[in-house]
Amino acid sequence: SERFEHARAHGDHLHGIQAWVALPDGMEEIDPSFSHHSGDDLPQWQDGGVAGQLIAGSAYGLSAGAKTCSPLFYAHLDMQAGSTAEIPGGYKERALYIATGAVEMDGMRHESGRMLVLGAAASRVKALEHATVMVLGGEPVGERHLYWNFVSSSKDRLAQAAEDWKAGRMKLPDADDKEFTPLPDAPPPPVRA
Repeated sequence: SERFEHARAHGDHLHGIQAWVALPDGMEEIDPSFSHHSGDDLPQWQDGGVAGQLIAGSAYGLSAGAKTCSPLFYAHLDMQAGSTAEIPGGYKERALYIATGAVEMDGMRHESGRMLVLGAAASRVKALEHATVMVLGGEPVGERHLYWNFVSSSKDRLAQAAEDWKAGRMKLPDADDKEFTPLPDAPPPPVRA
C-alpha cells in the first residue's frame, strides 16, 4: 500500500524513494507480486566512508535476494563527506539519484534531488558533504512508454490501463480497496496510429 494517512495524522515522518523497473518483452503482463526482504537478502558493506546496501540485482561483487526479471542493480550509498564510491560497470544503462547532500562527478557539483544519467566514462562519485545516493542500472528492455502510473511497450495497452483505472476495474491491495476513488481528471493517454 502507498497509504500513509494514519502515520501523517500521528505526526510521523517518512522519507522514501519509489523505484520502478520496466519488465522485459514477454513478461509485461505477468501477475503482480509482492515480497519482503531483509537481513542477508540485502547485503551491506563499508569502504572508506561509504556504507552501502544492495537492494536488488548484482553489483559490488554481491547479489541481493529480490527476484529480478532482467540484469540490473539498485543500491543505497550513505557517503561521508570526502568519500568516493565506484558506480558499478558492466551495464549499458546507469544512473544515480542524489537523495540528500551534494556530490561531485567529473568535476561538477550536483545537489540533492537530481538524477544523473551516466555514460560509459562515469565511474566514481565523491561526496562533497554527507550524502545519500541511490545508484542503479541495468540492461535495456526495449522501448517503453509511460503514462501516469502505467508503463508499457504498447500505447494501446496504456490507453486500456487508463480506462480500467478510471472505471475502477483494477485490483488494489486489500487495505486500499475501501479507499479507492477513481481519478476523474485522468484522461486516457493519446494513442497514435
